[in-house]
Amino acid sequence: MENQEEVNVLDELHKGACMGIDAISIVLEKVKDKKFKKTLDDQYNGYKDVASKIEELYPEYSEKAPHETSAMNKAMTWWGIEMKTMSDETTSKLAELIMQGTNMGIIEGRRLLNQKEMEEDVKQIAEDYVQMQENDVEDLKKYL
Repeated sequence: MENQEEVNVLDELHKGACMGIDAISIVLEKVKDKKFKKTLDDQYNGYKDVASKIEELYPEYSEKAPHETSAMNKAMTWWGIEMKTMSDETTSKLAELIMQGTNMGIIEGRRLLNQKEMEEDVKQIAEDYVQMQENDVEDLKKYL
């Protein structure tokens, strides 16, 4: 039943979505600007939607659950954000941090799309994920 290529793509996308969820939830605690908070809330919900779509599709390709970020990665994300915002919690700095993570997600998503043949339903999720992140970067630019 397991289609390893599809499972690998879905796992990578799911880990990326979980990282986005984790990072945004950490940054949201520091946000004072209401418009920026709304932007991050929307992005958070976008990642939640992607993760849900992956979780719905995953059983078609594997009997296991999709990979998530480990406790260690979550701790490292938290620590990294805390260290980078110790002396600067401005909206600009917070937008920059989220944008850096989003750009890493775009790169990984594009790499998956360019290097792997995949079933159409998996490809659609990957394309939607990358497009969502590209749109998010455009929204974040306003806050730099």
